[in-house]
Amino acid sequence: MKRVLLLLTFLAPLIAQSQQIQPDTLGGYKQVWADEFNNEGPPNPANWKFEQGFVRNHEDQWYQADNATCHNGLLVIEAKKVHLPNPAYVPNSTNWQTSRRFIEYTSACMNTNGLQSWQYGRLIMRGRINTDAGLWPAFWTLGLNKPWPSNGEIDIMEFYRDKLLANIACGTDVPYKAKWYSNVKTLDSFEPGWNQRFHTWRMDWDETSISLYVDDILLNHVALKDLVNQDGSNFNPFKQPHYILLNLAIGGDNGGEPSATTFPKRFEVDYVRVYQK
Repeated sequence: MKRVLLLLTFLAPLIAQSQQIQPDTLGGYKQVWADEFNNEGPPNPANWKFEQGFVRNHEDQWYQADNATCHNGLLVIEAKKVHLPNPAYVPNSTNWQTSRRFIEYTSACMNTNGLQSWQYGRLIMRGRINTDAGLWPAFWTLGLNKPWPSNGEIDIMEFYRDKLLANIACGTDVPYKAKWYSNVKTLDSFEPGWNQRFHTWRMDWDETSISLYVDDILLNHVALKDLVNQDGSNFNPFKQPHYILLNLAIGGDNGGEPSATTFPKRFEVDYVRVYQK
């Protein structure tokens, strides 16, 4: 009995010390921001803004805040099939955003622009994506300064047409034309049922490189020295703060044809966390 007491006395400080080591400080990183989506109702307005309308890539959905809600510890971005008048409709317009008379789909795109931004760190999202035809979920970042793509884009998670993508883009000498560093992993390269489970996407970004992962599998790695805008400005869009975006797009330039998919469909997010050294 004395030996047991002596052993416990010896181990007690070590046990206490191990309990004080939190996951958010391991590897030299410390958590600096997170949204766990534990509230019920709309996402926290201190963290997120919402896009409105037809926004980019000739996508089919009308973005609105109503399609994002927090419930049972999850953020749910829901894409819905609708038939509603487009309030921005202009007869005889040649602009894709105003020439559509009706809204056929709604969804949500939320971002931290103007609220939260970070330069370097580890960004993590745990979520479950739907991989049905026409769906285009994404967890990505954009730089604060310069127009796209000279502000820099990082697609930590992007999925469409049976492909999981990990992309990084910088600017070229042609306005609005990006230079892409992209890697693709096809859905059939994962084990059966992969798309029915939650997974963890991660970016490790520092002064030298950007690395993108899913479930600790490296999908893409690019050195920052290769990401200078190719317009003679010598501006590196990844040496500036970026903000986070979460969205579920439909169709458009890359998303594919959604007509065979039954709606509504969900993109579920357990948490988004940001760590820095």
